Amino acid sequence: MWRNSTSGWGLTSILLHWLSAVAFVGLFVLGWWMTGLGYYDSWYNLAPWWHRSVGMLLLAVTLGRLAWRFMQPTPTLPGSRLERFAAHLGHTGLYVLMLLVLVSGYLISTAEGAGISVFGVVEVPAVVTGLPDQASLAGMIHWYAALGLLGLATGHGMIALKHHWVDRHDTLKRMLSPRFVQARRPGGSSQD
Repeated sequence: MWRNSTSGWGLTSILLHWLSAVAFVGLFVLGWWMTGLGYYDSWYNLAPWWHRSVGMLLLAVTLGRLAWRFMQPTPTLPGSRLERFAAHLGHTGLYVLMLLVLVSGYLISTAEGAGISVFGVVEVPAVVTGLPDQASLAGMIHWYAALGLLGLATGHGMIALKHHWVDRHDTLKRMLSPRFVQARRPGGSSQD
């Protein structure tokens, strides 16, 4: 139930997928909102602190998610060879953009040499600092990568709905419930 199989996603992958989706959307909305805050606004310092803290946790989750993905089988995708190739490119693009957004956010926050406090519990050290125009360049990459990620993720969701409603594939169901996958395995056996 926790691990993937060739017939579907396990609960670990499903939870990481949806946790990441909610966190990225939340960070995008928070980031957009906080850029309009004035100096005397009560959220002027608090919103970026939340944004950086959640961003660093999401970076750790994304790296864990990638490691999990490499250690687990990938469920077989329905559709033609071209559709499966497009899905592979799309998923690769999503991961590349996620990492670009997260790493560039880290580089913005550490440009002056200070680490990032994650909810006041742990500090992520500033490993790369003082590059020419580091904050500006990283900020530009952060913004455009976030827009690209939002666009690609929207397309990803729309294609999942197309597979579900038009093609009648079980792609969406497999990302919603490992029970659906378990019921489809030969003999209904769990591979946990």
